[in-house]
Amino acid sequence: MDAIDRKILAELQSDGRLTITELAERVQLSVSPCHRRLRELERSGVITGYRATLDPASLGLGFETLVFVTMREATRDSIALFEDAVTEIPHITLAQRLFGDPDYLLRVVATDLAHFQRLYDEQLSALPGVHRLSSTLVMRKVIDDRALPLG
Repeated sequence: MDAIDRKILAELQSDGRLTITELAERVQLSVSPCHRRLRELERSGVITGYRATLDPASLGLGFETLVFVTMREATRDSIALFEDAVTEIPHITLAQRLFGDPDYLLRVVATDLAHFQRLYDEQLSALPGVHRLSSTLVMRKVIDDRALPLG
């Protein structure tokens, strides 16, 4: 990956809706070489996809919590069961396995406190293999979905 590839990535992180012509102009390439480079970045897995970034509050999901999960045991089967179950809950927008204690960090969006309480009582507390859940409310997002550093 060279400096031009990094420029392409930086431009796409800033605006993923650029046309190939606009992208080529911004990175000072003609369309064909820019298109070839873009396809290679996609083929090699550097670019994993394109999507719209949505505002949760505009969709009625302005209540966000971070839930810390400690597992009873960390066997291959218990981890697989837990991770499979987590992927089935659409209000979990981030799930990360951690080293140490706790074992997982989940980001959960809800409409309000009552909705989160229902999610917690009915779905989160029923996740397989869970020993303890601990949650905290997100007061304000300072950095969210920042572009990756390319320099």
